Amino acid sequence: MKHYQTLLFDLDDTLLDFGKAENQALEKLFMELNIPLDENMKETYKMFNTGLWIAHEEGKIGRDELVNTRFAIFFDHYGKKVDGVEYETKYRSYLDEGHQLIDGAMELIQALHQKYDLYIVTNGVITTQEKRLKDSGLAQYFRHVFVSEEVGYQKPRIEFFEYVFNHLGNVDLDKTLIIGDSLTSDIQGGANAGIDSCWFNPHRKINNTGVQPTYEIKMLEELQLMLNNKK
Repeated sequence: MKHYQTLLFDLDDTLLDFGKAENQALEKLFMELNIPLDENMKETYKMFNTGLWIAHEEGKIGRDELVNTRFAIFFDHYGKKVDGVEYETKYRSYLDEGHQLIDGAMELIQALHQKYDLYIVTNGVITTQEKRLKDSGLAQYFRHVFVSEEVGYQKPRIEFFEYVFNHLGNVDLDKTLIIGDSLTSDIQGGANAGIDSCWFNPHRKINNTGVQPTYEIKMLEELQLMLNNKK
């Protein structure tokens, strides 16, 4: 592996376990609403939510439309009309509480932060992402947090990365690496931006896309080993 100086980390399902945070938030929301929630309903919500985020990544819908309509769309599937904005507000308050770490995340970031310039690049809502990062204990190790809501564009759009690079100043793209779990957001984003990428693939998913990461790891500790193995 060549020498890198700037490391761009995705947040959800790379450093923080979004699945656990999402499940916790859904369970608390439905408990407040006094509505039974089963695993099938969770998976249905996640299917709708993932589809909306993909549409957002592709620039087909805005962030506000995404977050303010997902619960209306979900409950409409079950024949129930709800106020999507009200339910989103309740859900968001619970999601803000979720800051469970991916195994090895703290150890990795603590080991890297004195040797590299670390940044967060994430799609999402500013208040939610910054609170979760702070509560996890990771925030202190990052020089800046770039969130799509603030940037005005989402990964993998080239405009997102142009905003990041403009903020960083004289960054050497050849010494910049993006690390993330999403092929369509992080790895495609790296390709669009002209930087190397590392696909965090703990579930050993098959890559059926046309985008190829520079590296692939199954565990976060592998990244440190790779970075230490400079050629």
